[in-house]
Amino acid sequence: MSNLFPQLPILIQALEDIQANEIVVIDVSKQTTVTDYMIVCSGRATRHVKAIADAVMVKMKSIGLPPLNHSGLENGDWALVDFGDCVVHIMQPDSRSFYRLEELWDLKA
Repeated sequence: MSNLFPQLPILIQALEDIQANEIVVIDVSKQTTVTDYMIVCSGRATRHVKAIADAVMVKMKSIGLPPLNHSGLENGDWALVDFGDCVVHIMQPDSRSFYRLEELWDLKA
C-alpha cells in the first residue's frame, strides 16, 4: 500500500482501540479522484457506530486532521467520516452486508 495518506496507521489504530470490527482498507486512488482510501468497518450496534465515529474524529483532530465532513451519526446505522484523502464508513453488520462496499470498490474482488 502506498503512502498517499501517512496518517492511515493512526486512523486504523483508533478504530482498533474502540473495537471496530472487520476493518478493511481499500486503495481507490486509481479509481476516483475524490479520495485515496476508503476504510469500511462495522460497529455492533447504533451506539457503537456512533462511538467509533466520535473516537476517530477526536483522535484525528488531536493530530491536526479534523474531518472535512461527517454524516449518519443521527441514526447510527451507517456513519461516514471524510478526512479528504481517506473516507471512513462505519456500518452495522446488516447494512454492510446489504451495500457490500468492499465489492463495489475493490476491483480485485
